[in-house]
This record gives sequence, C-alpha cells and structure tokens, in this order.
Amino acid sequence: MTSMTATPGLEVRALTSGHSGRTVVDKAEFTLPQGHVAAIVGPNGCGKSTLLRTIARLHRPDTGTVHADGADIWRLGRREAARRIALLPQSPRAPEAVTVAGLVRYGRHPHQGLLRQWSREDEQAVRQALADTGTTQLAAERLDRLSGGQRQRCWLAMVLAQHTPVVLLDEPTSALDLGHVVDVLELVRKVAATGRTVVMVQHDLAAAARYADTVIAMKAGRIIAQGSPHDTVDEALVKELYALEADILRAPGDDSPVVVPRSRQTL
Repeated sequence: MTSMTATPGLEVRALTSGHSGRTVVDKAEFTLPQGHVAAIVGPNGCGKSTLLRTIARLHRPDTGTVHADGADIWRLGRREAARRIALLPQSPRAPEAVTVAGLVRYGRHPHQGLLRQWSREDEQAVRQALADTGTTQLAAERLDRLSGGQRQRCWLAMVLAQHTPVVLLDEPTSALDLGHVVDVLELVRKVAATGRTVVMVQHDLAAAARYADTVIAMKAGRIIAQGSPHDTVDEALVKELYALEADILRAPGDDSPVVVPRSRQTL
C-alpha cells in the first residue's frame, strides 16, 4: 500500500455541490497521494457519482476546491483540466460502429490542438493503453460486437490513453461477472502502480476493501468515514451505511475485510 506522506495527487477541500436547490454533496474533504487507489462507497443516492462528476469538472461546485497534481482545476482551461483528470462514467456511449482503436484514440483529444496534431507520442500512448488493458488483439474490432467485460476494458484503455495523473472511475465493475470484476480491479492496481491516483465508486464493499488503499464512506451527501480498509470497514460502518447487520471476516493472504451480511430473517 502507498504511504499517505507521498506527494498529493488529488486534494478535495470543503466541496459542496448540488442541483435544483438541493445539496447532494456536503463539504467533502480528502487528500490522496500519487499512486493511491481510493474507493467511494455508500448506499444508492448518497452522492457518490455527483462527487465524482464535481471532481471531474463536469458539475460546478457551490463551494470548495479540487486540486489535481497541484493545480486548481477550476482555474484551468477545459483542455488543460482534461490533461489532469480523466473520468469513466457509469454508462459511457460511443459513436456507432466505432472500432476499439478508434475509441481509444479519443483519449488523446485533450492533447491535440491547432499547433499539435497526431504524433508518435499519441500513437505510443494508444498502443500502451491497449497493451495494458489486454485489448491489443481487439483493436480492429467494433466495440458494439464485444462482450461486456471486453467493452469495459476498452473503455478503460481510452481513459488510460488520456494519460492523466488522476483517473476517476464510476462503478467500473458494474454488471460484470466475477472473473471480469477481478480483471478490472487488478488493472486498477496496475494503473496506480504507474504513479496515477485512482478514485472509483464501488458498490461491492468487500472488493473496495481488498483493492483500495483508502475507503471513503458516504451517507446522505456527507463523508462519514475514511481511512484504510482495515481501520474503516467494520460492523458499525456496514450498519450505518446500509442498515444491515454483518460479520467482518479476514481474507486469507492479505487479511483484508470480508463483509458477510446476516440474514434479516434470523435477526
């Protein structure tokens, strides 16, 4: 696991955000070093996705700041901000009949401009992203003809090709089978090992505890707990987040917390 004394990759301070006059995220604060994986957990509707979108500069906050790789993203131009933070949303959409290689090339758009066209650096970034996600052999395939697990790896390749120091993933394992879930989460660890800061929304608390350095627990728009999985994930947190009694076991090998819900019928 990465030391919290490392150089900050992402700093969120007093971030409040909402819509239609309603506060959805209330004074969120956390600091994550480079090469760190954080998992945001909590019940449906608690503000996880809104927090991620606000960090990604897709939703302007009412108060607070976001610094990515040392820069205040709201003081940057849109293109420069996109060179610092990449977001993979819950249900991304691609142009009809796009190939995998074509999709991954979209990740390089923030690096293009009037004075900078497609380069060897862009081509290398695309090749590397395909290789890192195990999708090189799919480069010529149409995205819409692939399985769900394959498509998710291709979307991740696009985000990696953007080559930002901060990567945001909104439920990256949603609707995937167990094998693909493990593949994606192990890829997240590999991404962090290159020095990037990764923040993911994760519904599976056990998966969050096993693959994240930090768990950030949200309820009703507020962060109610944050820290290492060993220090944060316990019976009291599960009950507060989900109104559910559970036993916390320890996984063989890494001793990470494993959440075992108790049947409501036996309570």
